[in-house]
Amino acid sequence: MIILNCSFKLQLLEGVLKRSLPLTLPVYGAVMHINRGNPAQHEVVVDSWPEFKVVLTRPHKKVVKDSLDFYANLHAVFYKEIDACQALLDNTEAIDWSKAFQLQGLQDGMYEAARDIAEARHVHLKPYHYQTVLHPSPLTSCESRLKSIFLHVGILRPSHANLLNETWSIGGNNRSLRYLESLIRYFPNACLMDKEGQLVSWNLSDPLACLTHVYTLSQYRGQGCAEVVTLATAKKMHACGFPIYGGTLPQNQAVRQSLRRQGFHFLPWTKYVLFFTPAICLKK
Repeated sequence: MIILNCSFKLQLLEGVLKRSLPLTLPVYGAVMHINRGNPAQHEVVVDSWPEFKVVLTRPHKKVVKDSLDFYANLHAVFYKEIDACQALLDNTEAIDWSKAFQLQGLQDGMYEAARDIAEARHVHLKPYHYQTVLHPSPLTSCESRLKSIFLHVGILRPSHANLLNETWSIGGNNRSLRYLESLIRYFPNACLMDKEGQLVSWNLSDPLACLTHVYTLSQYRGQGCAEVVTLATAKKMHACGFPIYGGTLPQNQAVRQSLRRQGFHFLPWTKYVLFFTPAICLKK
């Protein structure tokens, strides 16, 4: 196991990962952020260098101080050989299985390997399976038109995090609140506000350069709000060279239709978002 600290090697890695898109999307997005100021304070672990079989991104150990915080303790993995992936995931120097953490990736083998390790270590796993979507270029999208002239595009402020936390299906607690505040502070986002400056709709991005938590208050749905904030966020990311991708639940037909209208392509790979919590942590 090797931690890549050299900026030259990290730039080389970014180029290698780019050639294997879209399967590398979560890890590639994390490495891009690391090479552009590293706002989430992540690092890269490989099994070997320069030839590698697996890449893992994770927070620096000093970043996550709360052993129950699987929001901030965000990992992503890409592998060329499943045996190498399983060996690295099972290595306690690579992943601290005594703490709650999150793991993301697009490869089925990663999910099965992580699931089997969790079972052997008596770690609780809560998986979310999303269909991966990718936009070829938001600059080719038609401009979304709002049905209300009383709404305007803005950016989120940390003070907005409480409302975002209340409406996030996997949030609603103090740890998710801290995580959302960090996303607002450090990563591209966009929102719509009414004439009083109150939030109407929003879209965030995360340390893996993934679009996340797009939401519109119920009274404003059906007016094209989600498409406006998604496109606004996507254009900011595109201007910095990031791929424009995300995930959607297969059964969410309204979101799927909206993504199609915006020009997103539906990829044949599942975006796995896996939350792990050790049994000792569940008792706290």
